[in-house]
Amino acid sequence: MDIPENGIVLVDKPQGWSSFKAVAILRRQLSQQVGHKVKVGHAGTLDPFATGLLILLTGKACKEAGTFLKLDKTYEVTAILGQESTTGDPEGELRSISTRQPSEDEVRTALAQFQGVITQTPPIYSAIKVNGVRAYQLARKGQEVTMQPRQITIHHIELQSYAYPEVTFTCHVASGTYIRSLVEDIGQVLTTGAYTKELRRTTIDKYHVANATMLVEQPPLAP
Repeated sequence: MDIPENGIVLVDKPQGWSSFKAVAILRRQLSQQVGHKVKVGHAGTLDPFATGLLILLTGKACKEAGTFLKLDKTYEVTAILGQESTTGDPEGELRSISTRQPSEDEVRTALAQFQGVITQTPPIYSAIKVNGVRAYQLARKGQEVTMQPRQITIHHIELQSYAYPEVTFTCHVASGTYIRSLVEDIGQVLTTGAYTKELRRTTIDKYHVANATMLVEQPPLAP
């Protein structure tokens, strides 16, 4: 892959990688390509369990990161009903909530309630700062974290498939929307509880994951 020294690189992040790992791998590959160290940054992160589109910026383009942060995004989501997770995703501790099996009509109705401008409370395992410290850092230390509700916009949400306990849907959302919180709220409406099992970001505004590249983790060079 020919990486631009000053530009935008679309990356399809695999599951298990942090966004910072993707940045580090691209930085290393670009530095080897041009023969000197080059600055690389991201324009919005993805959780390690999630996959899909990351916008990485190289060189002088890093200054443009702020222009990407407020863009709309599209996700493919797989939720599990009947359980909740301490982190809202598969990496947390799971606990059973209910064995009730909602009908497909109930699921569709629940999803529809979240389309438009709604109030959402971000998850405590997020990068939002609370008194100057990342919320997830406080949560990992076992400290009590209070997140403030805020308005977010879900432009469109559509059920793709439902076979209890698994619900798959797509959603087109404005910046600042937390899908893990959305899934938890859907679980509350259905009185079943829910957590996000799989999450894939497919678009950021005009940028699509179909045009992204897969980074390959290479072993370090021999001394």
